[in-house]
Amino acid sequence: MIVSSAPAAPVRRARAVRPILALVAGTLLMEPLAVAAPAYADDYPSWQDVQNAQGNEQATQDEITRINDALAAAQQKAAEASTAAMKAAQAADSARADAQAAAQRADELGAQAAAAEQAVQQTHEQVGTVVAGRARTETTAPLSVRLFTGADPDQLLTRLGVLQQLDSTWAKLDERAREAESVATSLQDQAQTARAARDALATAAEDAAQKAKAAADAEAAAVADLQGHVTTLYAQLATLKDTTADVERRYRIGQQVAEQEREAAANAGSSGSAGGGYGGGGGSDLGGGGVNVDPAGAQAYAAGQLGNYGWGQDQFSCLYRLWTQESSWRADALNPDSGAYGIPQALPADKMAAAGPDWRTNGDTQIDWGLSYIQGRYGSPCGAWAHEVANNWY
Repeated sequence: MIVSSAPAAPVRRARAVRPILALVAGTLLMEPLAVAAPAYADDYPSWQDVQNAQGNEQATQDEITRINDALAAAQQKAAEASTAAMKAAQAADSARADAQAAAQRADELGAQAAAAEQAVQQTHEQVGTVVAGRARTETTAPLSVRLFTGADPDQLLTRLGVLQQLDSTWAKLDERAREAESVATSLQDQAQTARAARDALATAAEDAAQKAKAAADAEAAAVADLQGHVTTLYAQLATLKDTTADVERRYRIGQQVAEQEREAAANAGSSGSAGGGYGGGGGSDLGGGGVNVDPAGAQAYAAGQLGNYGWGQDQFSCLYRLWTQESSWRADALNPDSGAYGIPQALPADKMAAAGPDWRTNGDTQIDWGLSYIQGRYGSPCGAWAHEVANNWY
């Protein structure tokens, strides 16, 4: 179901859970992301600004708009920083895989070249044996003389037959030796080329790893800075609207993902959180600003959040199976083909920035986004699981 209108404002001092709709299928590029200029300046509203706006309806509304703009700016920066870190990590993983493949190829060619050299040596030894045998069989006298003067002409003919066989064997071995030498030379050249490629790719992999770490460190610094501002901004919104920070945060997540769905519909994209899961085995090691991978802790957190969406604990069995199949409940689960990421396998991954700046590294933030998505798209985890079973994606 696609919602065409924005969610209503949250009710005062009450939980306001809004539907969150489907994602657009997409991919993450391997190249580092160019960070665009922020949409808004870093002039975050102060508590004095909030206090001054209270009691004046227009001033309050203006301040709410200003806070929402600041939240949008923080969300954009978090998406940019974390996406850059993720793409740098993917590039590093790819470079590392290329280097490993090149090293394996160099080793294989080296072994083949060594085996070819050994074959050449063995063939030369066989040729030497044949030559020695021929020398023992052959005499210098003309054939006619040997036939008339030999004590045993039959023995001579036998020796001549042996000599012909040795000549034939010699010719074959000589041809085989030349072929073996050609193969050995070719393999040696290939092995040398492979070793050069291995060394170059190893250097590239090291460079990519350093860039990935730098991007992850920059992300960690940005997220640490933004997280404090975001917490304050939600508290300010709650003060102005007489609700709670948690209500405002959940309401905004609903608004943001509903907007994502409207954009998806406008672009005629296919909806869905993931394309059949990330394939198991854990996500990429993104380096720096480490991802908190704690499947058991993530499951406990998710179970504790079900009531916020109007669901009972009976829904957890469906949620458990759903996200076990999608990501094994790993916060770093990355589908290398589609770019779907995290516990809910959001696609594209940076849509989870709507739930918080730490969306790449914090499983709880990913879960908040994923539960809101499930509520809006399927109504409940069991609804999402039924779709997953039928279609291998949700």
